[in-house]
Amino acid sequence: MTIRQVSNGVRLVILAVGTFVLGADGFVLPGLLADISRDLSVSVATAGQLTTVFAVSYAIGSPVIATLAGRADRRLVIGTGMAAFLVGMVLQAAGPTFSTVLAGRVIAALGAAAFQANAFAVAGVLAPPERRARAFAVIGAGSSLTAVLGVPLGLLIGQTWGWRGTLWTIAALAAVAAALAALFVPSMTLPATTMRDRLAVLVNPRILTLLAVSALILAPSFLLLAYASAVIGVSSPGNATAILLALLANGAGFFLGNRLVGRITDRFAPLRVIATGLGVAAAAAASLSIVERWFAPTLAVLFLLGILGSILFIPQQTRVYAAGGDAAAVALSLNGSMNYAGTAIGAGLGGLVLANAGASWLGPAAALLAVLVLAVTLATAPERQEPKLTGAAP
Repeated sequence: MTIRQVSNGVRLVILAVGTFVLGADGFVLPGLLADISRDLSVSVATAGQLTTVFAVSYAIGSPVIATLAGRADRRLVIGTGMAAFLVGMVLQAAGPTFSTVLAGRVIAALGAAAFQANAFAVAGVLAPPERRARAFAVIGAGSSLTAVLGVPLGLLIGQTWGWRGTLWTIAALAAVAAALAALFVPSMTLPATTMRDRLAVLVNPRILTLLAVSALILAPSFLLLAYASAVIGVSSPGNATAILLALLANGAGFFLGNRLVGRITDRFAPLRVIATGLGVAAAAAASLSIVERWFAPTLAVLFLLGILGSILFIPQQTRVYAAGGDAAAVALSLNGSMNYAGTAIGAGLGGLVLANAGASWLGPAAALLAVLVLAVTLATAPERQEPKLTGAAP
């Protein structure tokens, strides 16, 4: 397989356009739930299940799609994935009933699963090993940019054209992303493996260990971020502008971290970057118990946690890709599923803390969880065990 290097940067940017579109859907929808519930005559809690269904469909569909499409042309899989996402968005935007919108969420999630894991797999092939983390960071820049733009974009379009107008806008962006993928994504197949080899990923101890870490690594941040309004509410109760600024600050931090993490991870070992990031995250979250009474310091902590979100995500992606070998696409799809599981774990734990102890305990709980995740990451790291195994060999 020969790939011309001259246009690889453009190709990575095209793939980042796709992750931007997928991210826009995820960031915008939570702000539309009240309007959706009124229009479709369901409760806000029921409307909130649209997010849950998307996450579950993505988590289940991602490894299945990666396994079944193992020998397929990556351009076909990526293009088909974005086209399926487009169909799902159209169903949601035009759906007259909640069940129709729900079906659209499932189709959109499966399309997102097909696109996203394969976008990272293609990026891993396009980039030489010493620049692989930077290539992953380019793809991740799409979703990190929506972390900055998604909230105000959703509010502006939703206020002007309603929630359906917002979803139609995302559908239009998906059509553009699908066309760009068809034109610029290279035609390639990943190294051929048998179905047995691809399924072997599920029982590979090294990969399973890394996937377990992937399911935990984002949980401390999402324990806080899922309830950012409660965190900000300590210093600015009932202030909608303060909540918006907090979300924007966190998104800006995530975008900045994405711009830094590629070079950092390519220069230093991914495990070292992750360990440092978790340590800083624990300290930052713990500091909330001191500074949360004041808006500006709280905003600064949320900005820092946004940076750390990127700095934790990309190195872990790099570790999973390297461990996946010929089945890297399957490993990355499973990693995406574990990331969704991690956000659910963090949000679930945050809900328990908020309900039983109050918002002031969210920071300490996130700090404790970050310390526990750091301990698990270091204790199970294959990178730390391999030198011992090599030294023991006759």
